[in-house]
Amino acid sequence: MDLALAGRVAIVTGGTSGVGLACVRGFLEEGADVAFCGRDEGRLERARATFAEMTGADRILATRCDVTKTEDVQAFAKAVTAWRGRADMLINNAGEGRVSTFATTTDEQWRAELELKYFSQVLPIRAFKPLLDASDAPSITAVNSLLAYQPEPHMVCTSSARAGVQSLLKSLAGEFAPAIRVNTVMLGLIESGQWERRFEARADKSQSRDEWLGALARSKHIPRGRLGKPEEVARAVIFLASPSASYITGASLEISGGVSRFI
Repeated sequence: MDLALAGRVAIVTGGTSGVGLACVRGFLEEGADVAFCGRDEGRLERARATFAEMTGADRILATRCDVTKTEDVQAFAKAVTAWRGRADMLINNAGEGRVSTFATTTDEQWRAELELKYFSQVLPIRAFKPLLDASDAPSITAVNSLLAYQPEPHMVCTSSARAGVQSLLKSLAGEFAPAIRVNTVMLGLIESGQWERRFEARADKSQSRDEWLGALARSKHIPRGRLGKPEEVARAVIFLASPSASYITGASLEISGGVSRFI
């Protein structure tokens, strides 16, 4: 299937690792130019060098940016304007989970979690909307979590924030219609840096990575029997962002290996 991405410009936040990194790679492979950002200078430079070797430096723009800081996000948007003068697809991917119960979450942690989850959506959308408004096929695709619909008691703060963000995005799909499509992907357990760190800290050092991940999948009752791969998420994100999904807006696509319990 031709996703009609050749010559288009994709913006990816949190593009230096995991799902974001896989999205950058996928967009480049489909012919789009990509501007991506991250907070860590080292990871940003490694990703930039990898993709420059893969496609040529002219097709990428790598910018250090904290998506919770207005000045950083505005500077990122200005850099994109100077680089290409357009944006067709915004992928809001930044954010991570906080493990805590209601009893163990402090006021400061509540505020930090809500700020991260909301403003990692609000600030990029606000900054890039003028460029999206000028596109003939603009879209916003957000990477959210299944926790928005299926909260976990050990992640009460993140679950609450995720649910609020999902409500926001559904509202924006209506407010921005018919011009800008807004969709989300809802993730279950996906292989990422946090699971690599937990694997390295495992109690039973005799377990291989595959054995450890398999045991984790069984403990979480994932019907597919494994965690998802970042590239599996990226393929769905790229489709939803592309002109090929032109009649899809306000939708949420679950990518969880079947672990959800809601209907």
